Amino acid sequence: MTGLGYLLITRENTVAESAGFRGRNVLVTGGAGFIGSNLARRLADMGAKVVLVDSLIPEYGGNLFNVCEIRDRVQLNISDVRDEHSMKHLVQGQDYLFNLAGQTSHMDSMESPQTDLEINCKAQISILEACRRFNPGIRIVFASTRQVYGRPEYLPVDERHQLRPVDVNGINKMAGEWYHILYSNVYGIRSSALRLTNTYGPRMRIKDARQTFVGIWIRKVLEGVPFEVWGGTQLRDFTYVDDCVEALLLAASAEAAVGKVYNLGSDEVISLQELAGLLVDVAGTGAFRVRDFPAERKAIDIGDYYADFSLIRDEVGWQPTVGLRQGLLETVEYFRTNLGHYL
Repeated sequence: MTGLGYLLITRENTVAESAGFRGRNVLVTGGAGFIGSNLARRLADMGAKVVLVDSLIPEYGGNLFNVCEIRDRVQLNISDVRDEHSMKHLVQGQDYLFNLAGQTSHMDSMESPQTDLEINCKAQISILEACRRFNPGIRIVFASTRQVYGRPEYLPVDERHQLRPVDVNGINKMAGEWYHILYSNVYGIRSSALRLTNTYGPRMRIKDARQTFVGIWIRKVLEGVPFEVWGGTQLRDFTYVDDCVEALLLAASAEAAVGKVYNLGSDEVISLQELAGLLVDVAGTGAFRVRDFPAERKAIDIGDYYADFSLIRDEVGWQPTVGLRQGLLETVEYFRTNLGHYL
């Protein structure tokens, strides 16, 4: 076992361990992707009966290597959440659904809005309808995004902030989020939504910037290629994937979370230029240069953003535990060992 493996395992005894997932049937859409595969490992370690659903479409982040170490402890179904017939079958008998499948690229959503609509919006209705008809007792947690807020009017951003997305992806994720809350309020399909912000960590997509810009930065650092920081002064907060997984598990376990939407976030706020410097320092290699935003990106940039996550802290008991330096260190070491599987 590597030193990284030890670091990850020693953090598993967390609040969600007592939530009672042992022996329960759990469905994870996007299960071979970044967050889904990390969640699947935790669930398998807790003794859950885990079914993963992933289309493995190259653009959307699914990677069989993400789940290779747990293939004997989970069931993998290669299917698309847009296939309503397969979802009708898959939701049956499940106690929990972690609905993580989605199209995450903001630029792709602007270039192919119909595809983004199908995955992030229409497919969500089909999934919820399948639950309503065939498994109304299921508990659902939906992965939403801070992109629904658009450009902040004030900081930190809390859940009362106006929703005004600046791109197609944000609009469709907002709709998907609120379909879950609607079905919870009207049909009793117990659902929660988490607005994720800049999640990073092992098993993230690094071959391009479709999932997060941090991924392509890490790739270039490890390849010895200078990377670009656009703007550089924008403030952000980041969530290490272990903390994100903990939030998903806690939200699924807490009755107080039913019908609720929560921000995730961090107490550490950092500019993108400072983040780039920290990454280079942690990796012990690499270089970057700051440049102006490309015009097509500037139009959908949100400026500064960091979240007020006090609501989920107070109602569910979640708070981040992994500092940014430690999280970057573990992420870099993971990809330094496994880079060839992610290019």
